[in-house]
Amino acid sequence: MDFATWDDRVEKFRIPAIQYRALVESLQAENTIFNDDAKAFYQVDLVASLEMEPYQHQSEALAAWKLAGRQGVVVLPTAAGKTYLAQMAMQATPRTTLIVVPTLDLMHQWYAHLKAAFPDADVGLLGGGSRDKSSILVATYDSAAIHAETIGSMYALIIFDECHHLPTDFNRVIAEYAIAPYRLGLSATPERTDGKHADLNILIGKEVYRKRAEDLAGKALAEHEIVQIKVKLSQHERERYNKLMQIRNDFLRESKISLGSIQGWQHFVMASARSQAGRKAMLAHREAKEIALGTDGKIRILTDLLAEHYPDRILIFTADNNTVYKISNEFLIPAITHQTPVKERHEILTKFKEGEFKSLVASHVLNEGVDVPAARIAIILSGTGSVREYTQRLGRVLRKGQEANKQAILYEVVTEDTSEEGTSARRRNEPQRTQRTQSKEGEKKGDLKVVYGTGQKKTPRAAEQLGLWNDSGDTPNF
Repeated sequence: MDFATWDDRVEKFRIPAIQYRALVESLQAENTIFNDDAKAFYQVDLVASLEMEPYQHQSEALAAWKLAGRQGVVVLPTAAGKTYLAQMAMQATPRTTLIVVPTLDLMHQWYAHLKAAFPDADVGLLGGGSRDKSSILVATYDSAAIHAETIGSMYALIIFDECHHLPTDFNRVIAEYAIAPYRLGLSATPERTDGKHADLNILIGKEVYRKRAEDLAGKALAEHEIVQIKVKLSQHERERYNKLMQIRNDFLRESKISLGSIQGWQHFVMASARSQAGRKAMLAHREAKEIALGTDGKIRILTDLLAEHYPDRILIFTADNNTVYKISNEFLIPAITHQTPVKERHEILTKFKEGEFKSLVASHVLNEGVDVPAARIAIILSGTGSVREYTQRLGRVLRKGQEANKQAILYEVVTEDTSEEGTSARRRNEPQRTQRTQSKEGEKKGDLKVVYGTGQKKTPRAAEQLGLWNDSGDTPNF
């Protein structure tokens, strides 16, 4: 076997834990009699008290995962019911299970869901001061990586929530040191800028199913539209912005640095530390960015949108905490940042859910790992070029909740003729527009409004073409 190596110290073959399933299947295929003292996992009795009729995409995803041998990654947009899909996978694979999540908030959310779904099951926690030994264990990536060697043989099924966190040098041992024959990865955006998402094929399994928000609009998710509003810099802001960008670009040209890649940005950072000119260029870059992100025109647009959609629940996102606090002070809107105490954050989210607070402003802290009550309107005043961040922010308004005909709107406010236009194009995974696009809507109070619909061409996966499923006698081998 390619994955078996001889160890002279013990005069035995050694095989990586992640190859456990391949080894057992090879021995079984050859009708070889063997003793398996490696596995410490076992069957569990999972009787669900929390069940609902699954959406079609959840049934399709589960069937595709089972068809792939219960190994693989499922890509679904935020709010598409990945947690309930995981519950379905657990019920279809009733074995000891490890669920790995990126944050303590998510760990407690999963714990609460599993206790409600399986009240008679032994559900425990690993992380945040807890070190339970239970048949169903919810752990943070950090804690699971630290204890990877000791828990590696205990679980037959591992569910990696937000699985794009797995392929790091620190976290990947969770998958490598585990003998779990069944693995499920869940993410809205598994792609990573460093390209390591390709390692998910080895650590979990290949992508078996994918749906976009557009595909589920009007079904599992609310109908939605994405509206881009472009604002202009004031004359003073424009003059200052152009001057700062000239300083930066002159330095980049002289240093032969291109910012079109991560490596280019890294070279710029290093160059800025080596000379006075480099430092001046970096300071100019930062100030220009602050002008584009925080122009007064965006605050005027925000004022209009808040008035237009009152009393709908509105989520406001920015790229930095300074803008969060500025908006909070000017509009008397509750703010959540990484500095907000846990109890205060919980109180704010509760009052937002109950409708006492109509609006909420935050930076990156609500992107992932926080259970945000459903809203109908989201406003991105500024953000990064991350597709993942954009998808997660869109997902905050896609939950249908109790509304039968919910129409969600995501407003993206972008400063025209600045580097922010390129950032916007990157996060929407579109080529940057080189010419100003005039929408049919016309201009709104002097600002360009571009509407992107939801009827883009779908990209079906082979697993979605399978039609009717037959689960009779479909049980795990391990």
